[in-house]
Amino acid sequence: MNIENVIKVDLQLTTQHRTLKENITISGSKSESNRLLILQKLFTSLKIENLSDSDDSNHLLEALQSNNDTVNIGHAGTAMRFLTAYFSCQEGKEVVLTGSERMQNRPIGILVDALRSLGATIEYVAKEGYPPLKITGQKLKKNKVQINGNVSSQYISALSLVAPSLDKGLEIELIGKITSVPYINMTLSLLDELGVKNSFESNVIRIYPKEELEEKTIIVESDWSSASYFYSLVALSELGSTIELTAYKQNSLQGDSCLASIYEHFGVTTTFKENSIILTKEKEVKTTSLELDLKNAPDIAQTIAVTCFGLGVSCNLFGLHTLKIKETDRLEALKDELTKFGAVISVTNESLHLESSNEMNKDVTVKTYEDHRMAMAFAPLALKVPLRISEAMVVTKSYRNFWNDMQKIGMNIEQVK
Repeated sequence: MNIENVIKVDLQLTTQHRTLKENITISGSKSESNRLLILQKLFTSLKIENLSDSDDSNHLLEALQSNNDTVNIGHAGTAMRFLTAYFSCQEGKEVVLTGSERMQNRPIGILVDALRSLGATIEYVAKEGYPPLKITGQKLKKNKVQINGNVSSQYISALSLVAPSLDKGLEIELIGKITSVPYINMTLSLLDELGVKNSFESNVIRIYPKEELEEKTIIVESDWSSASYFYSLVALSELGSTIELTAYKQNSLQGDSCLASIYEHFGVTTTFKENSIILTKEKEVKTTSLELDLKNAPDIAQTIAVTCFGLGVSCNLFGLHTLKIKETDRLEALKDELTKFGAVISVTNESLHLESSNEMNKDVTVKTYEDHRMAMAFAPLALKVPLRISEAMVVTKSYRNFWNDMQKIGMNIEQVK
């Protein structure tokens, strides 16, 4: 079955064996790709290889190439944040930036306020604090801004990415507790690679202006968030299972690379090769309870929670406040869908508690809530029980070939609607 051409359907997942052996190539990191696409517009001599083939990156690329008065980025939250900052400093450019219904209910007021304080002209077309936005680009002359440190790191990265194009650069003061630091560091590290001088000391980010860039090619590392689903598969598989994933670096810029150490709790070892990682199920799980602070890697929380449930491990996951404003309220969505399988789970505004359980309901239909990570996080449970994923092609938001790769490792997938 060619999954690639299936649109808005449910998929039935089953497996006949639980010993996995396969090599998988995953496209470039969505997080790195989206940052580099903005930087490429500011520095045209920049070339990018292994660009993400995700919907998010494709939407961002199309938006950056568009001459239309209205730009619709669909569900692409990163694109919304980055383009708000980018269009604000494009002198003479006037655009209405909008997205899906869900996107129009995701707050953006904190970023808009920060840009306005720098002199940007941004109006709310409908609801105050939310897209759509009417942006009139102009030269931003101020070079100091304050923003809360515990908000989405994408707001901070959006400001950081356009900073080199400002005449005086930018000083960003982060107020209060700072979360998702690895994503901020990813942005600053990419600026480093381009020769943009910057610093991050205490709670202040300083980025200096840069007019031109010598010709430069950056190869995007594959996406660690996408790797998380294979970590889960190997954790739920039989001893001796191995999956090799290309292309990854041991010294990664991505915060989700913490997967390598986290999944040791589940008997999965990670071997780094020159351009790949090998995941191996080397021992049975002895961990009975797991406590993790995921404030620096919230995107892998869904995968970890499902893995824990599949292995009968109780867990307490903290630092998840940003999950409330993603494609869906991911904490409530996790609670609802895991409960269908028989899990005993509770959530707060920033945490999740799952009790250990050795029983699992089968033939459950997992609702995806227009959230790619819901579909992919639950798919590995097919190693335990048959299940159905509703509106399964939502995965293309970040991982276009996901279902084809699931078939490649031996999962049986049938279209049921």
